[in-house]
Order: sequence, then structure tokens, then C-alpha cells
Amino acid sequence: MEALRDGLLVGLGNPLLDISAVVESNLLEKYDMQPNNAILAEEKHMPIYKELIEKHQAEYIAGGSVQNSLRVAQWILQRPRVAVFFGCVGGDEYARILEERATANGVNVQYQRSTTSPTGTCAVLITGTQRSLCANLAAANDFTPEHLKSDANQAYLKAAQFFYVSGFFFTVSFESALAVAKEAAATDRMFLMNLSAPFVPQFYKAKLEEIFPYVDVLFGNETEAAALAKEFNYGTEDLKEIGLRISALPKENAKRTRTVIITQGSNPVLLIADGTVREFPVQKLAPSEIVDTNGAGDAFAGGFLAQLLQRRSVDTCIECGIWAAREIIQRSGCTFEGVPTFAGAK
Repeated sequence: MEALRDGLLVGLGNPLLDISAVVESNLLEKYDMQPNNAILAEEKHMPIYKELIEKHQAEYIAGGSVQNSLRVAQWILQRPRVAVFFGCVGGDEYARILEERATANGVNVQYQRSTTSPTGTCAVLITGTQRSLCANLAAANDFTPEHLKSDANQAYLKAAQFFYVSGFFFTVSFESALAVAKEAAATDRMFLMNLSAPFVPQFYKAKLEEIFPYVDVLFGNETEAAALAKEFNYGTEDLKEIGLRISALPKENAKRTRTVIITQGSNPVLLIADGTVREFPVQKLAPSEIVDTNGAGDAFAGGFLAQLLQRRSVDTCIECGIWAAREIIQRSGCTFEGVPTFAGAK
């Protein structure tokens, strides 16, 4: 069994600096946003970042879905540089903050640097225990497949045994995600993907169809799974049935079956694999314990990855995902401190 080592996991995603603030629901209405949703910023959303900073005591938190998941995995593993992260930032102060925070959390960041765009930001609007995200990708949009072709980055890709990509990344460099997915399947390495948001199946159905044959593990929450089922004309809103349909889609690497994991907030996590559905209960938190659900899904994936890298059972992977999500929603943003207390953590 391979021990933990540098570069065991590679993630591709959009590095964003979260600008997070507690707001009233009328601010969501002002910017045509929905609670517990994630969207890409349009022109009408651009003033929101300045408004959060100037009027709502916003705080800056290192963000971006995949980068968050890798940060959580590194925290649980308590061994730096197991994870390598690829994404594009600008040449500004926000980039410096992002790199400093991610590196301090143990992630080996290998950013591409845009000379034309500022570092991407994500407005995080917290209303009660709900959150709404509005991402201005900016420099994250400038990621190119060429960045992965350097000798140094090719070495990282060759050394990794696990690859993790978000659906969010489809808007940036689907070509890069697909190339990594194909290489993973061809070399019997594991490719994991997150649906990320309902807009991904809504607007990128063809890309999902193209990459699904190479996906070994797919993460999604209940709204993302329902959005996929609608776009794929499954004719059902039953999450178990949706998971079974996705898991049974054609797969390139027949050496392992596809696993589908659907989270449902405080309802049980669904594990769908080999034609069966299993449920994992989630211990509910009191409303007073919930600070911010932003990052719960990222934390779940991070907890899962941390145990997967140690070759733990899928049960342990899911239990750690649940544990990590519960930890993160008791704090503001995707943040953590101290030594993790998960029973299986080292």
C-alpha cells in the first residue's frame, strides 16, 4: 500500500478570494440572487463586491471550490504538499493573499499568472444559515491547457494517483479537465468530479456527457442532482433513482464501477454504486450552532479525499466527509483550526 507522499492528489479549479458578509435578504433581491445558490457574475452583479466591502464588514477568506476541498483534505491529513492545485490568478495583492493562505494550509499551489486580469473574487452573502455565491472569475477564466504542458507540471500530473475537478471549471478550461480525465482512465488512476452547481447541468449538458465516461466518483447535492435529471430527461425527481441512472452510464475504465454520492444537507448522504443505494445519516446541528453553510460541500469532498488518499473504505470516506462538513458550517467561511478530531484522521 502506497503511503502518503507529495503530489498524490491533483486538483484543477478556480482560485477565488471570498468576500464574505452577513446581509439582509433584500440584498439578494437587489442583485437577483437566490439563497443557497451559486451563480457566475453578470454585469448587473459587479457593484456587489464593493458594496459588501464598504457597507457590510466583509472578510476575506481563501476560496474557490476545489482549492477549498484540497485545503480541508490537507488539514485532516496533517501532512503538507500531498495535494497540488492548478488554477489561474492575477498579479495582485489578492493573489498574494490566496497563495499565502493556501500554502499555509499545506496545499502546493502551482498557479498560472494572468497579466491581463485581476484575481477572481466570490461574493458570499450570508442570510441566517443560508448562503448565496456570486463568482467573478476574472483571472481564473484565463487558465489555459498550456500551463499543464510545462515539464514541471507534467511531472506533477504523472506523479498523481487521484485527480479532482469541479463542474465550475467547465466554464474556464473544459479541455484541460477532459485531458486529465482521459489520462486518468487510460492509466487506471482515479478521477473524481463535483457537479458544483445547478447551472452546470443546465448549461453544460454536452460537456457532462463527454466527460462522464471517465468519472470514477461523482459528487453532487440534491439540487444539482435534480437539475441534472431534468436536463437528461430522466423523468424522475427521486434522488436514489437519479443516482442509479448516473452510476450506470457508460464508463471507459471498466476496472472500477462509478460511484455517485449525493448530499442532502442534514438529510442522509446517498452512496450509489454497483446498482445499490446506501444511506449515511447526518447528525443534525442545532440552528444556533450553524454559522455559515458556505463551504459545506467543499468540506465534504475534502474529508472524503483525505480518507481516500489513505486507502480507507468508502464508508470511512463518507463519514469523514460528513464530519468535515459539520465542522466547517460551525465557522465563517471554509475555515478550520487546531488538530482534526475525526476518529480516522492521522
